Amino acid sequence: MLLAGTVVADASTIIEEGAVVVDDDRIVAVGGRATLTERYPDHERREFDVIAPGLVGGHVHSVQSLGRGIADDTSLLDWLFDHVLPMEAGLDAAGMRVAAELGYLECIESGTTTVVDHLSVRHAEEAFEAAGEMGIRGRIGKVLMDTNAPEGLQEDTDAGLAESERLIERYHDGFGGRIRYAVTPRFAVTCSEACLRGVRELADRYDGVRIHTHASENRDEIATVEAETGMRNIHWLDEVGITGDDVVLAHCVHTDESEREVLAETGTHVTYCPSSNMKLASGIAPIPDYLDRGINVALGNDGPPCNNTLDPFTEMRQASLLQKVDSFDPTSTPAATVFEMATRNGAKAAGFDRVGALREGWKADIVGIDTDLTRATPMHDVLSHLVFSAHGDDVVFTMVDGDVLYDGGEHARADADDIRERAQAVADGLDAAPTSD
Repeated sequence: MLLAGTVVADASTIIEEGAVVVDDDRIVAVGGRATLTERYPDHERREFDVIAPGLVGGHVHSVQSLGRGIADDTSLLDWLFDHVLPMEAGLDAAGMRVAAELGYLECIESGTTTVVDHLSVRHAEEAFEAAGEMGIRGRIGKVLMDTNAPEGLQEDTDAGLAESERLIERYHDGFGGRIRYAVTPRFAVTCSEACLRGVRELADRYDGVRIHTHASENRDEIATVEAETGMRNIHWLDEVGITGDDVVLAHCVHTDESEREVLAETGTHVTYCPSSNMKLASGIAPIPDYLDRGINVALGNDGPPCNNTLDPFTEMRQASLLQKVDSFDPTSTPAATVFEMATRNGAKAAGFDRVGALREGWKADIVGIDTDLTRATPMHDVLSHLVFSAHGDDVVFTMVDGDVLYDGGEHARADADDIRERAQAVADGLDAAPTSD
């Protein structure tokens, strides 16, 4: 297939009359449209206004998609323990399956081709199967919580680690290599020292397995960890082995100088979730400082109950604007930097090589974007448009691994109407479930 249009190959390479040629799961050529059309005369041709790398959701909660809007105007720990975790506990296997499907449906149709996905304690295999069948690329993990967790979600330490290992053996590097595993403790508040040390031991036993958790998102969370361990959050995680170039830490809003040194020295990845941090009033992560230190920063939406969208374009806009207003510096975190976070940096955090840019020999994870829109007129700078003006519903074409998953409003591997109908029915059942004081 030959895809023609304005090609945004990466944050610094734009080809106005460009084309991308795909064979099987790979990009075989990127260049001028006229040259590639002549070189590949027999390839199916498609035309789009803009062709860009698929975006990477560096921290999402697909299975929280049924909770969109259930806990607005709430602080983090109340939001989590009073609303979101009880919702997760109320999902059976079928509910977890449709929750994941709904999350992946939204990602695919809004241009996210890779997710770093933080699931739940139970029925994680349902999300793995959904991701595999729907075609998205993912670094996915079952959640671990062995202390301070609500009824229905707290589990025995060894049992949780054993279940994680079973899922690793079943799904890691599965579905043609599109799905890889991350051992996923919820966060230090709900994980014992034994659990966190077990996470590191488990990840080290399997080549390519990563670790994904939350850290230093909220001041109350940090105070809780410090009261229990005598250490600030990042130092505690470092002590138990949850730092390193195979670790993705979501948020890292509140870190001191010594913690930032640990993140930089260990090569730990950070995922910036600006909309979630604003909605939960968690604060503003020190992103320019992280980048200056050489810390790899990805971009994520977090979960639908704290955003309330998985639109990656909205997240790019918020990511830049929030840093500008925080620093009183309009040059802070420009469009190219944010686009890099949402593409190549995210792929690095997720541990996928040759993903996150349009380059010869790289994976064919590609989106086509419509700009025949009032808010896209005039088009002075395509990168500025993608970061500050575009929306997820401008995406008209999504390809992962060379397979077309979404085209002109239609999903190739999923019945979107059926998923939405089943998701609404499950959500209605959760709303109707009796609650206890």
